[in-house]
Amino acid sequence: MIKKLILVMGALVTPLIIGLLFTYDVIKIDWVSLMEIQASYRPMEDPLPLPARSIPVQGVAYIPELGVPSNPVKADEASVSRGKDYYESACALCHGTTGEGNGGFSGFLRKFPPVSLVDADRSALSDGAIFVTITEGVPGKMPHLRENLPTPEMRWDVVNYVRFLQNQANP
Repeated sequence: MIKKLILVMGALVTPLIIGLLFTYDVIKIDWVSLMEIQASYRPMEDPLPLPARSIPVQGVAYIPELGVPSNPVKADEASVSRGKDYYESACALCHGTTGEGNGGFSGFLRKFPPVSLVDADRSALSDGAIFVTITEGVPGKMPHLRENLPTPEMRWDVVNYVRFLQNQANP
């Protein structure tokens, strides 16, 4: 009777143990998955560029051949308020809440520290130049913010808020 019980228990426990070996990757098997076959992006990999002469769904942000764009968003209180929210989530970490380049992350950027957005050199830039810098970044120094601020309207709101900061710093 004991032998039969041991055989039955062994027959029941053996598949369980084998299943656990596969579950905890002690024994690895590469399963075919359609998700692995399709084209995809790795984390932190830039997406493919837009085809030439194509226009994004939300409209043209700017056309490089025509130079810097002009600001189509009126710098009213609503735009500045939205721009402040966007700035605090995408820019303040490096440039600081007042735009002086003293954000919490700026201490780690020793080779290329963030610039002050309220100094005379940045105040002299056009709205379009600030917009292009936000959109394209500065190669090797500042990442582009196209993904953090996906619509052109969001970036223009940030431009309006940067102008607001400049006016407060240099009345």
